[in-house]
Amino acid sequence: MTSLRLCPDLPRALGALTLAGLGPLAQAQDPTAPPSVLPAITVTAHKQAQRIEAVAASVTVHDGELLDADGVDRLETLEQITPGLSFQPFGQAGVHSAVMRGVSAQFFSFSSSTLLLVDGVPTLMAQGFEDGLLGVERVEVLRGPQSTLYGRNAEAGVINIQTRQPGNTPRSAVSAGLSSRSGRSLRMELSRPLVQDTLYASFAGDWSRQDGFIDNLETGRRADDRRREQQKLALRWTPDSRTDATLRYARQAFDDGAALWGSPSARRATVRSGTPSWNRSSGDTASLNLARELGGSLSLHSVTAYNLYRDRVQQDTDFEPADRLHIARDHRFRSLSQELRIEDRDARAPWLLGLYADRDNHDLLNVQQMAATSLRSPATLQGHGMALFANGSLPLTARWTLQAGARVERHAIEFQPRGQDRQSTRSTPVSPRLALQYQPGAATALHASLSRGVRAGGFNVFVPAAGYAAYAPEKLQSLELGVKGTLANQRLRYSASLYRMRMDDMQVQQMPQPGLVYITNAARGHATGAELELDWLLGEGWQLQSGMALNRTRLDRFRDGSAVYDGHRNPFAPDASGHLVLRHDAAAGWHVQAQLYATGKVHLDAANRYSRPGYGLLNLQAGQRLGRFEIGAYVRNAADRRYDAVGYQNGNVTVYSPPREFGLRLDWRI
Repeated sequence: MTSLRLCPDLPRALGALTLAGLGPLAQAQDPTAPPSVLPAITVTAHKQAQRIEAVAASVTVHDGELLDADGVDRLETLEQITPGLSFQPFGQAGVHSAVMRGVSAQFFSFSSSTLLLVDGVPTLMAQGFEDGLLGVERVEVLRGPQSTLYGRNAEAGVINIQTRQPGNTPRSAVSAGLSSRSGRSLRMELSRPLVQDTLYASFAGDWSRQDGFIDNLETGRRADDRRREQQKLALRWTPDSRTDATLRYARQAFDDGAALWGSPSARRATVRSGTPSWNRSSGDTASLNLARELGGSLSLHSVTAYNLYRDRVQQDTDFEPADRLHIARDHRFRSLSQELRIEDRDARAPWLLGLYADRDNHDLLNVQQMAATSLRSPATLQGHGMALFANGSLPLTARWTLQAGARVERHAIEFQPRGQDRQSTRSTPVSPRLALQYQPGAATALHASLSRGVRAGGFNVFVPAAGYAAYAPEKLQSLELGVKGTLANQRLRYSASLYRMRMDDMQVQQMPQPGLVYITNAARGHATGAELELDWLLGEGWQLQSGMALNRTRLDRFRDGSAVYDGHRNPFAPDASGHLVLRHDAAAGWHVQAQLYATGKVHLDAANRYSRPGYGLLNLQAGQRLGRFEIGAYVRNAADRRYDAVGYQNGNVTVYSPPREFGLRLDWRI
């Protein structure tokens, strides 16, 4: 089910100026007439191109053209248009921990419960879990365990971002914006053939900055100014009809002030900090994607990727004029990966067989400034893994199809604090998946699936008092039932799913004091939930989209010393969330749109002592097309709702929510 309608009229869609965070709705094929049907959607959720109705899994697809036209340039905004997906409140750009179906991960475990994949390049941890959604073809959000095809840390799902391929069709686009708090942004995209039918190149860039909203009463300035830039380059070579190779390079960089942090006891959005706080992190990625037709329906695919992310941060933690308490990080995360797979695209029984290998080499430096001393913890963390995986579909009858897959992965981690002995741990998880699909007609598909997800283990790399204790992989078992299809002569698309998940050896966090994090496998839990999405053409230029997720994630057993957390809510997991979007496109070229997003309360710790309240956001937008230009206005969080996470970091920090924002944007498309 898609929450963004794929737009056949690209010039009109590209010109649409909409609010970042709203799922833009469809434009008509004829600019003077409303769309008559919803278009077909093709995804690569299972690493092979399939109609979305043929995928026996819960998938949401966001079209990149419309995300770009809508001004969606932050990964975390996807939670407002994707049922079952949310992000932990952290307040630092470039570091995000996704929560899928109530399953969350700890920032300092250096592993994620949801995998981010950008053009085949995996991000396996919260650090560097970011993309400006620049030059994107589509974003596929897969819910439920995906470890069979995507490996460790795809325990609860995958966010798969596909960047646009350069080709024979030239493309030029420029977008400039102004917003509240002296915000300004510039985005551009250029794509050209260098040699017709053979060699193509593209470049996309994004530069933005905005003043903060947290007042530092000590310095008289704002504490949390934001500056970001991102560039993407691609060189594509198609020497013949059977070979397609793309070399990509991407860079993102941040030059920010403090995180959106403050003291729970202080006046809201104020600090009295005399400690410089900043985020100067950056990431570089290079990849080579190669596809080669082998004859018949066989093809070979290779993805070689290198990823470097430098997490450079200093942050005050007592928010007082004297520099008594602060934390700092200077981490370098380096990952090299290679995937090689052969696949058969036979329409009746497609299959694939793959080999994956990776190597990590991380240099870690964590600093804790305390009242009387400064503790520096340098260390190295290395890992290497290799996996063999397979997946395929087998038609049982004209209506029944069996889909099956499995992955065997060997993963080793080595950790060495400076000046101390090296420690190591190894694991060999097996991740099977079995799905049965029934299609009673061309417009309806039902599925049932059993699958297993895995999150990698690791070491408590900054806890010398515990001997840097290791923790084991977390395992998740899932049963899902789903239905998807179209109604009303393809004017209504729907998707619904029910699931039950069990988590064993849960990696839970204990924090006896600020900056000291300890992770163990001390818990087990379960999650039960339901999701629903609708996309409905109402006629006469009106369109309605909605999505809803209900989730109950609980800790079945968790004992933290003398504390008993049995039956408590899993941290950062909302029990309910949803969105509703109503849009009208007029034949005269103007549009208006309103979106309501709401989510329930989340707890910030296993004791369920601290929380962020449930909240709703109203986002509004309007725009007018003027030939190749489009000008529009938006307001985010129109009601100026506050939804601070009070009590983060074991009660020591409040993560502030951003205020209402107004903005203008001018788009020019050639």
